[in-house]
Amino acid sequence: MRRPNVLITGTPGVGKTTLGKELASRAGLSYVNVGDLAKEGELYEGFDEEYDCPILDEDRVIDELEDRMSEGGVIVDYHGCDFFPERWFHIVFVLRTENSCLYDRLESRGYTGKKLQDNIQCEIFQTLYEEAMLSYKKEIVHQLPSNTPEDLERNLDQIMQWIEQWMKDNN
Repeated sequence: MRRPNVLITGTPGVGKTTLGKELASRAGLSYVNVGDLAKEGELYEGFDEEYDCPILDEDRVIDELEDRMSEGGVIVDYHGCDFFPERWFHIVFVLRTENSCLYDRLESRGYTGKKLQDNIQCEIFQTLYEEAMLSYKKEIVHQLPSNTPEDLERNLDQIMQWIEQWMKDNN
């Protein structure tokens, strides 16, 4: 049975991991957090002093995921999307969060100074939505609000309906 690949992207703190894990559990799909995958496999090519974080080795991440993605049924969670092969995803969801809400979430993660400001700016300027629109066919890119527990439930219901429809249409 064919199953779709789903990308969940957006600025850090918008709720990708919460949505992705719950969706995987409800839909019976596998879940990959690219940050965790990189950490486990040490898929880095250096360290960014300014942001105090490792720099992802995008080619190694793609090599690591290629076989799983070709089998289908994978939910991928990452705050960037322009380096994944376009053929990997059947649908792309960009989560959006209001600035005040995002600020609180990032602050509670210990983000400060430039790292905090730049992530808020990233959300204000819709950076990841634009990246997704440039990287994938416009028809498969959808923005979803991600501010409240009600938003989370609505998003889960909506994506579950989409997955069920996709499986009917493609099997």
